[in-house]
Amino acid sequence: MSNPVLVCLFRGIDAYETLAGVLEGLTQCREKLTTSGSLPQAVMALTPEVTFRQAILFFTEADFVAGKTCCYYLYHSLQSLCFSFSVGESWRGRAESLFAYLHTGAQVLCTVLLIKPRVWSQNLARILRNLDLEKFTLVGMKHVDLEPALALGLLPAEVKQDPAALEAHCTYLTSGTALVLCLQRPNAVKKLVDLLGPEDPELAQAVDPCLWRAQYGTNTVHNGFYGSKSYQMAVRDMKLFFPEGLCCANCQTLEEEEV
Repeated sequence: MSNPVLVCLFRGIDAYETLAGVLEGLTQCREKLTTSGSLPQAVMALTPEVTFRQAILFFTEADFVAGKTCCYYLYHSLQSLCFSFSVGESWRGRAESLFAYLHTGAQVLCTVLLIKPRVWSQNLARILRNLDLEKFTLVGMKHVDLEPALALGLLPAEVKQDPAALEAHCTYLTSGTALVLCLQRPNAVKKLVDLLGPEDPELAQAVDPCLWRAQYGTNTVHNGFYGSKSYQMAVRDMKLFFPEGLCCANCQTLEEEEV
């Protein structure tokens, strides 16, 4: 009881699996340290039920303050470091009940899928069927002829650092009409990213031939799809492609993001 400890409560998609990976990395780092170095002993909750039981020992409902970042509190009278994770996308604009949150389940979110030129015109029926099978709801759809500046904004940072790759991507994206879909379902952003797979169709093929880029893509330029890679990017993409609004029912998440 002579040493202070840090108690953290986080929220995140696949939080338990992600934290387990982080702690494994810390263990490997500890093994490489000299005897003069040290890392804290870490203990994590393994289930939502254990998370709830541990969290109510350290926090009150008044401690949960709104914010866009993780929340942490320092306690001086505990003997171990306890990381407690719960599942979610972002902090709401108010304090809320941890117990209610843990039992709410995945939030219904929106994400954006751009089907690149010539891919959608040949495969639209099949793509829409696959989206339906994956429980996505279509809440926005439009044809878009991308301007170079808009195409540039969709490209990852590593592509922008290679002039030849940048020119190839921009030339292709502006070569014809793309189809933009706004999709809604629980954990929509991560689900879509998982379905699309790696940007390189050859790598996607090696990982899983059923990944969409493995099925519809031929190379890193002609890889079939652009999908929002994070919730923040999804909000940006919705505002960019659907400034007139969406045809889904109003929900608190979209209202808070002013979409």
